[in-house]
Amino acid sequence: MSEVAFIALGANLGDRPANLAAARAALSMVAGVELLAASSVEETIPLGSLVQAPYLNQMLAVATTLDPLMLLARLQRIERQLGRVRTQRWSARTIDLDIVRFGERSVQSPALVLPHPGLPHRDFWQREVEELEQLLEAAA
Repeated sequence: MSEVAFIALGANLGDRPANLAAARAALSMVAGVELLAASSVEETIPLGSLVQAPYLNQMLAVATTLDPLMLLARLQRIERQLGRVRTQRWSARTIDLDIVRFGERSVQSPALVLPHPGLPHRDFWQREVEELEQLLEAAA
């Protein structure tokens, strides 16, 4: 049985639109994941106190048969394939893939917290979630 997960994409290094497109394409190739809808892309200022370039952000709704930790592992593999290097928290990145929501599940583990604790504090995520919910409702 599949569940709907919302995945946030962000990029502020390199060719940002191409990085988002590559992440969408890679995610569409993951077994057990089906892309349902994509939000608009929007540019945002970086979070945290480091000086860096603005981000391009987008959110995807996917249907998945993977459990949350398996999905997270696939997302982190995509990040590595697209040149993501984890250094300092809040630092610039070629791609960032975050699970924002996973059905109605609540997860509290060292590797993953769901719903994402940043959701209530990121207006752009809230806009993107709302847009995706409207797209999914219209498609139903």
